[in-house]
Amino acid sequence: MRFALGVEYDGRPYCGWQSQADGRTVQDTLQCALSRIAGETVSIIAAGRTDSGVHALEQVVHFDTRTMRPLTARVRGVNALLPESIAVRWAHPVPDEFHARFSAHGRSYRYLLINRPTRPAIHVGKVGWFHAPLDLYAMQAAAQYLLGEHDFSAFRASECQAKSPIKHLHRLDIRLEGEMLVFDLDANAFLHHMVRNIVGCLVYVGKGKYPPGWLAEVLEGRERRLAAPTFAPDGLYLRRIQYEAKWNLPQMENETRLGELL
Repeated sequence: MRFALGVEYDGRPYCGWQSQADGRTVQDTLQCALSRIAGETVSIIAAGRTDSGVHALEQVVHFDTRTMRPLTARVRGVNALLPESIAVRWAHPVPDEFHARFSAHGRSYRYLLINRPTRPAIHVGKVGWFHAPLDLYAMQAAAQYLLGEHDFSAFRASECQAKSPIKHLHRLDIRLEGEMLVFDLDANAFLHHMVRNIVGCLVYVGKGKYPPGWLAEVLEGRERRLAAPTFAPDGLYLRRIQYEAKWNLPQMENETRLGELL
């Protein structure tokens, strides 16, 4: 049987999602707990990978098992074996043709950035930080140049394994809540470091280093060296994976208020 899970995690204790020899990844930790519940070795496939220090509000994974267990065992039972930094939010049986990665038609990310002179303490590791004032309207104007289908090579990490740099960015909204800037990005898929590189470029525009139109030049240049440095992972959240309604997944709504999120 095949099952899908919705998983939430704090990325700080892990070396990213992808399995590694030392086992200090989200994938390794979750597979270990699932295998103990199933009584057999379980391998999981995720909708997407996240880097070290990046968080997830609802990562989606699937796995196959021959062991019959109630859905409560796939949620509460697995959670009892997981560290507090990882939690299964839901479990659902799916057809064999469902694939967490290839059945997805969209991904949503959120970046949280505190903009104030002093570094954060309460939310350290959960938000990005920039000390100098940022111009919200300049960043919003710059963001418009990135919407649509483009070659995002300028925002792609050198180690990116995606077959094509062409992605469709459907949404890039920026808003201010108190001293927190909230960046929401939706696309059919993202390249490695794409969100953090976009945020880094928007911060360059926000602090006045370049005008909003500079983003169009970076995009058209298609060279990573033209863009800003990769921004910190701390404030980045994989927020939601979009699937067709036919899969009937019990996905959570993540439109929580900022204070509730943190």
